[in-house]
Amino acid sequence: MTDRAPEVRPFRIEIPQAQLDDLKARLANTRWPAELPGVGWSRGVPVEYLKDLAEYWRTGYDWRKHEAALNAHPQYLTTIDGQNIHFLHVPSPEPDATPLILLHGWPGGVVDFLDVVGPLSDPRRYGGHPADAFHLVIPSLPGFGFSTPLAGPGMDPARMAGLLAQLMSLLGYERYGVQGYDTGSWVAPELGKQDPDRVVGVHVNAMITFPIGAAGELDGLSDIEQRRWQAMQNFNDGYLQCNSKRPQTVTYGLHDSPVGQLAWIVEKFKELTDPEDGLPEESISRDRILTDVSLYWLTGTAGSAAQVYYEAISATDWSGADGGWGDGSDDSTASSAGWDAGGDWSGSQRGTVPTGVLVSVHDVTIRRWAERDHHIVRWTELDRGGHFLSMEAPELLIDDLREFFRKLR
Repeated sequence: MTDRAPEVRPFRIEIPQAQLDDLKARLANTRWPAELPGVGWSRGVPVEYLKDLAEYWRTGYDWRKHEAALNAHPQYLTTIDGQNIHFLHVPSPEPDATPLILLHGWPGGVVDFLDVVGPLSDPRRYGGHPADAFHLVIPSLPGFGFSTPLAGPGMDPARMAGLLAQLMSLLGYERYGVQGYDTGSWVAPELGKQDPDRVVGVHVNAMITFPIGAAGELDGLSDIEQRRWQAMQNFNDGYLQCNSKRPQTVTYGLHDSPVGQLAWIVEKFKELTDPEDGLPEESISRDRILTDVSLYWLTGTAGSAAQVYYEAISATDWSGADGGWGDGSDDSTASSAGWDAGGDWSGSQRGTVPTGVLVSVHDVTIRRWAERDHHIVRWTELDRGGHFLSMEAPELLIDDLREFFRKLR
């Protein structure tokens, strides 16, 4: 008896109206806390800002409109090794297009890539060259969105990559490229390592790189690299500590309160968009932010999406390091080793697939540490754009992707 190939089933997002009514009722009945006067964003999301955004979510935001926009793209579900995987599959009208899988981050999802789908899949229609076309596969990473429930513990970036390699085989793609940011920038290089004969290139933005305690690795950093290293050490990693150490405990508040979920996510949009001192909606529209938050809320995935942090950091044994970003002390080296053990930032297996790195103004990527771990053939430094580049400045991501893959097709 031969094993059957996984079934690929067409899928449409159809949130029951009762869920939307429940969301509005919960927003209307929010129990709002007090806050200290005059502290602004320094201690978290200000009450008045969040009240205004929550009220817009309740009375102004139209989920059905954005649900229809997502459903305008072909979507599917499949189950591979017991894990449900949801994905958009947008074939290009150009027959010789290169298959490309796009991998989102946290707190993100497939909605992150809506502004790049058209130009990447059909450049001729958007004033580009047809030779730059891609067949697009855009999965919800396991535990995110409709790629639920998690099949069990152990869904780390490497295991995610293995499932996605199988997905690309299932779709009949013998050669393909990979692009990822944030969590996707953990998973994308793993795909290259696990499937090097089929992955033609790996492109990442919002990549994280760490020192590993090697002699001289902090010597001779440029001024901008010094600033990036300092920013990494000073980063407010409260969300990281909670997600990586106690994801289930944090889940109760986020799963039960839409305002709690909203605050948890919108703080990241505030901190990681460009300009950093602006409001999130100055970089990404309120509707796009709320579509992202709504997907987490309506799918109930606050907890399952956080599990990848636990798997990549806390589920590995690395001599009791604290899992943080490090403070420049000896503990930071242990911390980096922990990221290495869980997220394979600088493991013994160096990537061999050609890799392109796109660095925006908020990124903390340091080139020498990236080159230690990856076969980097293209490095692009931007003077604008933040962490969520596909939403903040999609044209910059599109241009760099096209340039990178032109030499690899």
